[in-house]
Order: sequence, then structure tokens, then C-alpha cells
Amino acid sequence: MKRYDRLKEIRGMDPERDFFKIYRMMATLEFPWDITRALELALYRTYAVPSIGRLLAGTGEFPDRTQKRYDDTALLLDAVVEHGFDSESGRTAIRRINQMHRSYDISNDDMRYVLCTFVVIPGRWVDAYGWRRFSGHERHAIAAYYRTLGKHMGIQDIPGSYAEFERCLDAYEAEHFGWDEGGRRVSDATLDLMASWYPRPLAPLVRGASRALLDDSLLRAFRYEQPHPATRVLVRGALRARAKAVRLLPPRRVPHFVRQNPEIKGYPNGYAVAELGTFPAARRGARPGSCPVPHGRTASDAAE
Repeated sequence: MKRYDRLKEIRGMDPERDFFKIYRMMATLEFPWDITRALELALYRTYAVPSIGRLLAGTGEFPDRTQKRYDDTALLLDAVVEHGFDSESGRTAIRRINQMHRSYDISNDDMRYVLCTFVVIPGRWVDAYGWRRFSGHERHAIAAYYRTLGKHMGIQDIPGSYAEFERCLDAYEAEHFGWDEGGRRVSDATLDLMASWYPRPLAPLVRGASRALLDDSLLRAFRYEQPHPATRVLVRGALRARAKAVRLLPPRRVPHFVRQNPEIKGYPNGYAVAELGTFPAARRGARPGSCPVPHGRTASDAAE
């Protein structure tokens, strides 16, 4: 098999009918490292929407149990990629995702925006730092994959194409990105988590490199200082150099799943998909079925 043979295979498929097979090839064979990084960035972007960042901070889960939240989110999404929408593991993973989301007051608009990040940010990341760009078939397939996931999650008014996902994401960020104390807390905890994956002396460098990958709209929303221009050039240049090196490697023959990544640290003895995620308890004195995070207070107050 030559480096571009799998792309030729993908171009011979129907991206509307074969979207799952195409996306699985993208995520586990063609771009496993890139799509993992892109989905990390996709979720991170959502913290800059105050209603999302505030809720995540208010649960106490992301600021206080960041590694577990990272692991559980990645593994639940990965179960669908590995086993399919109709498999027992895939259905269980989607059920857990829905159970968690339904425990909180989350608007359809916010849910749809998060779904948009899963489609658009991988495309933009791979175009900038991947060993090749996404093909039109792959953009069509990733949109169809997450449109299907969104339907399983009960999300309404899902965009119908990659271009529509992109327009929805850009418009939502332009309207909603902004400062929130809770969003900043979740952002800081996430950057600290990423730094913890490396030897302690490298932690400041990792945090700086991570911020160098953020665009100006994210930096403004979280009130971070602008990275030094040289840092941005160095970090982004290193990623492009990696892409050139990967392009010279033989194609991957064995699928690589997120559960195999070294960043997944919370389950050294294995895990059950049905036990992943949170099982939020109702607030004391709240009506049954109400959101466990109190509203009308700051995220810091809610977490106390």
C-alpha cells in the first residue's frame, strides 16, 4: 500500500452512504493523532461560550476532575467510532452521553454549536497541520457522521452539509464568545491537564505552546495575553514540520483508537462504557429532574 492509496479508496466510496467507514478510516488510519488534537481543541473552544463554560465550571467536574472528564469524553466518543452506531457499545455510549446532557439545562443552540466544532475544527486543523488536506469526500463524510450522532442525541436543526456546519460555527462564535469566570477556570484547568502529561520542567513550555495555537477570539474571551509572535511561529512551524515527516512514512495498516492514547490515564485496569461519565445528583431542595447546577449565581458560587 502506498501513501495515497487509502485516499483513492475513499474517493471511490459514497460519502453519504459510507460515511461511517470513511470517518473511521480518517480517525483511526489516516489522521489519528491530528483528529485527537483537533477534537481536544474543538471541546476547548466551547468553554469560550459563557453559557457552556459557566455550566462546566458549576458542575465542579472539569475544574476538579479534569483528567477523568477528559478520559470519559474521549472514550465515549471513541466507542462509537470503534464499534459503530448500531453496536451495543456504541448505543451504550450514546445513552450515557444523553443521560448526562439531560441532567442539565443545556440549550439546543449550545448543543448544536458543540456538534459543529466536532465537524469544522478537525477540518481546519488537518488543513493547517495534517500531512495532507481533507478531500471533499472526507468533509462530506465527517458532516454526515456527526449529523447522525446529533440525531441520536436529539439535537434539532442540524446543519446539512460541511459548509453549513462551518457557517453555523462561525456565526455562533461571533455572537456568543465572551468572558466568563467559569469558562476561564475550565480553560486554565484544561491547559494544566495538558501540561501534566509531560515532565514537570516542561509544563510552562507546554502551556505556552498550547496558548500559541489559540486564535485571537479565544485569547480575548479568556483574557489571555497574546503569545509572542516568535512562539507562534515556532509552535506552528513544528507542527508543519511534523506533517512533512508523517507524509514520508508508510501508511498505517492497523487502526489506532483513542483508548490507546497515552493521554488516557484514568483506567489502567480497563473500563465499562456504561460506567463512564458523570452521574449527577439533584440539588438539595430542588424539584426532581431539575438541573443540579444552580442558576442565577456565579460559577464560583455554584461550585461551592
